[in-house]
Amino acid sequence: MSLKATLERLAALDTNTVSDALDFLELPGATNGLMPLWNCPQIVGRASTVQLGPKQGTAPDVHLITPVVERITTDDRVLVIAGGLHGVSSWGDILANAARCKGIRGTVTDGFSRDIRANADIGYPVFGRGITMISARNRLIQVDAAVKVYMAGVEVEEDDYVIADECGTVFIQAAVIEQVLALAERIDRRQAGMLDAVRAGRSVEHVMHDAQFEAIKAEH
Repeated sequence: MSLKATLERLAALDTNTVSDALDFLELPGATNGLMPLWNCPQIVGRASTVQLGPKQGTAPDVHLITPVVERITTDDRVLVIAGGLHGVSSWGDILANAARCKGIRGTVTDGFSRDIRANADIGYPVFGRGITMISARNRLIQVDAAVKVYMAGVEVEEDDYVIADECGTVFIQAAVIEQVLALAERIDRRQAGMLDAVRAGRSVEHVMHDAQFEAIKAEH
């Protein structure tokens, strides 16, 4: 299946359904606390990972994340930024404008963002721990990129899949994306039927019985 088709299938779902599919498959990926930092739209894409760390010296250095933004040449990427410091920004408006110009779909940071209104003004989605005004300059540096990182305790590799919406952020390992999508689509269909049943007056106790959810595994 093409990357475009995979991303379209993922975009037709939501984080709740994808999280349920991961639960059924006993896979990690769902996170807690990486929320939209303005009323931004859903994002789906492939992870471009960045590892940050505290700055140790005082010598000038390349501003964090800028090398990653510079090297991106496709329109399927989501920046996945690990290693933030509490209350310190790891994202801002100049980076957002550069990312928008490069066709990057959005940013998920396990940290904080500043200039959030400026991100909203250009329609650039940002998900993270919270909002601050404190700059990363002389506090954080980029340690590495395109490497394994940990986001809210979840391991994320370069090119893994990302879906983020109003309920939070989920990461899907690239190796299992087809399996997760297929199951999530079955869950989505089954839950739509359950909703119709409840609206039609059927007993919610019966409709939402665990056996109904377990039956999803047997569907093909």
